[in-house]
Amino acid sequence: MGQLIVVNFVSLDGVMQSVLSADEDRDGGFDHGGWVPPYVDAVVERFMSEATAGAAALLLGRRTYDIFAATWPYADLGDPAVAAMNAMPKYVASRTHRDLEWANSTLLGADLAQEVRRVTAASDGETVVLGSGGLLETLIEHDLVDEYRLLVLPLVLGSGKRLFAPGKAPRRLTLTATRPTPSGVLINTYRHAED
Repeated sequence: MGQLIVVNFVSLDGVMQSVLSADEDRDGGFDHGGWVPPYVDAVVERFMSEATAGAAALLLGRRTYDIFAATWPYADLGDPAVAAMNAMPKYVASRTHRDLEWANSTLLGADLAQEVRRVTAASDGETVVLGSGGLLETLIEHDLVDEYRLLVLPLVLGSGKRLFAPGKAPRRLTLTATRPTPSGVLINTYRHAED
């Protein structure tokens, strides 16, 4: 059985909204978009490349899928991470029926929790979630995430969508690995705490 792994950038105060560009996600009047690129160093690049190339599949929310599908099929096909993303299965959570043009993309059914359990059970590897804030709320609510690999940036944004929304049930996690990067990013890996 496979595992569901979340790989995401978060600010020190837990914001994960609009990480790469200003116009990625302006919901709620968020105007701090594009806050990650100044912190991307060689260690961050290598980590993201390995996390992507090593995945068996991607699980993406609609908005993240649309952003990726508009760029990754046309990126440098000599890059192992790009080649892997284009070739691997991609599962998309969307509330509306739609055509998915990016190769090997499948729209998940209405019972998202059940569909995610089915996808991970059928895999021998890691199904990786990148971005996808709305989808993550559902995955966290149904306790479907096996591991979080969070790139924590030394930046406080003060507003924006957070990885762990307020008002959710408490969860104990265990820090299993941490690695600092030259730009001050902490790459932290968390798993469910053993009770």
